[in-house]
Amino acid sequence: MFSYLVSGLSVSSEVALPGLIALEAGDSQSADVTIRAGAVPRVLDDAETDGPNWQIAPNRFLFEIPDVIRMLLTGGREILFEPETGTSPEEAAIFLSGTGFGILLHQRGRIVLHASAVRVRDSAILFCGPSGAGKSTLAAALVDAGYDLVTDDFCGVSIHADGVPWVEPDGRQLKLWQNSIDRLSLIERRAAPVRPELQKYYVEPRAATAAALPLAAIYVLREARPPHAPGIERPNIVDGGLMIRNNAYRPGMVRRMGQADLYFRAAAAIAQRAGIFTLSRELDFKRFPEVIGWLEAHWRDLGLMEPTT
Repeated sequence: MFSYLVSGLSVSSEVALPGLIALEAGDSQSADVTIRAGAVPRVLDDAETDGPNWQIAPNRFLFEIPDVIRMLLTGGREILFEPETGTSPEEAAIFLSGTGFGILLHQRGRIVLHASAVRVRDSAILFCGPSGAGKSTLAAALVDAGYDLVTDDFCGVSIHADGVPWVEPDGRQLKLWQNSIDRLSLIERRAAPVRPELQKYYVEPRAATAAALPLAAIYVLREARPPHAPGIERPNIVDGGLMIRNNAYRPGMVRRMGQADLYFRAAAAIAQRAGIFTLSRELDFKRFPEVIGWLEAHWRDLGLMEPTT
């Protein structure tokens, strides 16, 4: 068995999950989450709701990546998986640690955002946006500029009893397209491909943190084109809350799992305790130094960094 720390949870897995924080092998019975291979049913007889490739029954979630893998998630504690013929362990691992674990966190009632995050002093800074918005690439540029990576692709947020949102890192490697690797000169850190047929690769960050950090600010990424001028803006609190909900890792799962109210309350707590901003910038690698300059100036204004002398 392999042991990992994922979003603050101990995980015991029968399959290796590249790119996560590895732990000393422990007792699988005491792990928060167990991932194991076995026969996965194609139908849940007591399903209460379903879709083209998923079904939800009390305490269980069944879904299928066609021709790749089926998974049955139970109680937020176990992922039982059955690869389809021809699926390699490496390819199964991609979906187990990505989509599978993201849905499991939803099942545990955790707040899961589609985001990448870096550490600024003792706080976490999140970058949200849909696939292709540039979250991982901006995080990679910031890591190369001296900031530790907190997480990539999705980010688990816990609201503590005092109302402060905290980010649970999981040590994920960056996932970057070859073009980004070339333009950021990260070829020496390039690891295995995310999927054999993709020009997208795991990239070892220069530095990463395993410590939970309070969430200080969220930036929702968007391209700078009319009507959005380049720069950083603060939306009103209602729009900011909606941005949080819309950037859930799987917004459809939030609705189907009946968690809309949970995310509404979490969005309100995050909006009150952390700054929510939009970051509009041109999608041009040459502008990264300028964008990082905007962010660092903004972090000084927020008191997250020492002012320049």
